[in-house]
Amino acid sequence: MSTITLKVNSETRAVDVEPRTLLVELLREHLRLTGTHVGCDTSQCGACVVMVNGKSIKSCTMLALEAEGADVTTIEGLAKDGLLHPVQAAFKENHGLQCGFCTPGMVMSSVDLLQRSPRPSEQEVRHWLEGNLCRCTGYHNIVKAVMAAGGGT
Repeated sequence: MSTITLKVNSETRAVDVEPRTLLVELLREHLRLTGTHVGCDTSQCGACVVMVNGKSIKSCTMLALEAEGADVTTIEGLAKDGLLHPVQAAFKENHGLQCGFCTPGMVMSSVDLLQRSPRPSEQEVRHWLEGNLCRCTGYHNIVKAVMAAGGGT
């Protein structure tokens, strides 16, 4: 066991983990932040996307030990003072979800995109979200939500 210290959703946490523990396991099983989903365990689906030091990553591809000293934001950390993050609100307003399983990863990936490109084109949004799979929506409303959050049409 190794003890790592990291900041998760603005709270400093010290956690004992096995060297083989993945970041997604640390979040879900050790810290009980179950909004980050495990969909495929092979980094194909994007359901496990979180922000690490301001950039989106698939948390099933990162060892928890690699997050030592990192600043991690999960879907639970986006809303502030009871108000949804603009991307979360746009997903709600534009019906950008159905079953909701992929939604946390879609939202986290979209937050990163909008930090990099505040007013992306539809093509940019679709390209950016290629690593996130949705089996329900057909992506139309997801793209619409991301563009609305970015101030596009």
